[in-house]
Amino acid sequence: MDTIDTRRRSRRILEGRDRAPARSFLRAIGFSDEDLSRPIVGVAHTWTETMPCNFNQRRLAERVKEGVRAAGGTPMEYNTISISDGITMGTEGMKTSLISREVIADSIELVGRGHMFDAVVAIVGCDKTIPGAAMALLRLDVPGIVVYGGSIAPGRFKGRDVTIQDVFEAVGAHAAGKMTDEDLRELEESACPGAGACGGQYTANTMAMALEFLGLSPVGSASPPATDPRKDEVCVEAGKLVMDLLQRNFKPSDYLTRQSFENAIAAIAASGGSTNGVLHLLALAREAGIPLKIEDFDRISRRTPIIADLKPGGRYTAFDLDRAGGTKLFGKRLVDAGLVDGAQLTPTGRTLEEETAGAEETPGQEVVVSVEQPLKQTGGLVILKGNLAPEGCVIKVAGHERLYHRGPARVFESEEEAMEAVTHGRINAGDVVVIRYEGPKGGPGMREMLGVTAALVGQGLGESVALLTDGRFSGATRGLMAGHVAPEAAHGGPIAALREGDTVVFDIENRTLSVEIPDRELEARLREWVPPEPRYRTGVMAKYAALVSSASEGAVTNPDL
Repeated sequence: MDTIDTRRRSRRILEGRDRAPARSFLRAIGFSDEDLSRPIVGVAHTWTETMPCNFNQRRLAERVKEGVRAAGGTPMEYNTISISDGITMGTEGMKTSLISREVIADSIELVGRGHMFDAVVAIVGCDKTIPGAAMALLRLDVPGIVVYGGSIAPGRFKGRDVTIQDVFEAVGAHAAGKMTDEDLRELEESACPGAGACGGQYTANTMAMALEFLGLSPVGSASPPATDPRKDEVCVEAGKLVMDLLQRNFKPSDYLTRQSFENAIAAIAASGGSTNGVLHLLALAREAGIPLKIEDFDRISRRTPIIADLKPGGRYTAFDLDRAGGTKLFGKRLVDAGLVDGAQLTPTGRTLEEETAGAEETPGQEVVVSVEQPLKQTGGLVILKGNLAPEGCVIKVAGHERLYHRGPARVFESEEEAMEAVTHGRINAGDVVVIRYEGPKGGPGMREMLGVTAALVGQGLGESVALLTDGRFSGATRGLMAGHVAPEAAHGGPIAALREGDTVVFDIENRTLSVEIPDRELEARLREWVPPEPRYRTGVMAKYAALVSSASEGAVTNPDL
């Protein structure tokens, strides 16, 4: 049996006479001969002082480094950027969020390649940091894992648990005169009590869970909240685990399969997770070279019941899921029912079935229900096609039962236009709000629309109004909302041809999104369509708009697409 060289990458940059200058630089930091003779493990993180989501990561990085050293490696810490979806929501700054996924992936990959790390641990938090780090690991294809920094604890407001979703919806309630200034201020001050990512099954918790089922994160590692001492233990063990992966030369390409991705989709569907999971798993599959189509999400969701009662569609937060038994309990339910393939491997080298077998359920918990008596018979992700979305669009039906809507289009050329109409009471029951030119290319950056969708809910229109956009939704969005409409308006998709008052039909059971005008009329409008001037002509925004693919392909910037 061949001996595995655990230093075959770092050896090229650190060994021999010619590498004396490199070693001299590293001695300035404090690395010794002994340090540089060990495998070098990159510890990447996205610490920033601009949000609570990633605020604990420098501390967690120290714990990962502790584990790496204990297992015989030398850690080298580095960091990259992060954009807060929640803080930038509803502003031009939100356009940078999805673009940041590519910058995060590129920067983690660049440092990993440039410094020839033997292995990598990536600590993640806010939404785009999770898929961004995962994309980088797939590109590097070295032994590596992703560790989630953890969810924020729920706040308390008037005797009940609240999350940031409640604050967004309160803005609409306040605008409608349903909430006082004092209550809005109290809620604002109470909803976010400390470090950690948004507390419901929004995008961060959705993707953290998905990576466990995919195989890039240790099973159960996402569950402990950000401020729980167990998160430190998770990180120490992650440092030890990556050294074990290195000893086995166990890389993502060795064990990630098409079925691994189907497991991750099933986890999102069964938990009522974020529609952003569609975008990010499509992107990850392309990095892994594994065929995955947008239609696969609908197929898997149809066969997967919702068994986790999590916000925004349910009652509980990630904090509650952890106390109930965590992702291991959730996973065991799915494995035992055959809803995921328990034979797929995890970073430990053990199967998903083995990793979830020891799940402990808290007596009396109501967060994770049985597969036999699910919250809904089918999962939360629905893909619609039709003359308005030939390449597809995404709807989440986890939090509502409305399966059909027919109404007049209210057309807006930007999120700001739509938000002004909503907050000034110009949207009526039955309307279909259309927000276009907010796609990957048109935005650019495919903004999330939580501000608008939450304001509609807060005004009491959540059950009587529908919305469609070529932009995205937050994981906290609820209601009949179709996002990722493709082709997008900036590419001349049919959404660009919609006019005020056109009758739009959402038919969930038949999986269609359509406008009731003759095909000849739609085609004639599109022939008359003139592309708008780019919103950015220089810099990263312009570069992204020039490179980005359709949302139906994951909005990736892979030049081969």
